[in-house]
Amino acid sequence: MAIGERIHYFRMLRGFTQKYLGKMLGFSDSQADVRIAQYEKGTRSPKEKYLNALAQILEVSPHALDVPDIDSNIGLMHTLFTLEDTRGLKIGEIDGELCLRLDKSTGMDYVELYDMLYQWFQQEQKLQSGEITKDQYDQWRYTYPKMEVEQATLHKKRNTTKNID
Repeated sequence: MAIGERIHYFRMLRGFTQKYLGKMLGFSDSQADVRIAQYEKGTRSPKEKYLNALAQILEVSPHALDVPDIDSNIGLMHTLFTLEDTRGLKIGEIDGELCLRLDKSTGMDYVELYDMLYQWFQQEQKLQSGEITKDQYDQWRYTYPKMEVEQATLHKKRNTTKNID
């Protein structure tokens, strides 16, 4: 999720208007809402000092606003928190093991994400059973969703051919 979407999300969560948030950042009355709108639309990115000030005003970590760096554990955690906010990702425990799950109450986002995760699960199961090699599994992952689209197109062509015969 882009930084502007995160600013918008937390601004709405706090019940702030764009003008109010802009004024809290120190922008003039005439520029306050314009500047926040630019940030939220992604036409302008806040400089580090404004990013830190936004985080303080919105009472969040700057990591919660910034585009996460998933190569760091903190960045990955904030990515997961974002997925909780936007996609219904939940953390739980099964048999003493931590697990992540999707919350069905998130509606269509749930269905689409579930389908994608299920495709991943199926490929991982094929790898575990020896049906595909690690190289094939990696090829699937690194070209996703291209491989899924190609497989669906091939399947559709096969069914069309069978119906013609």
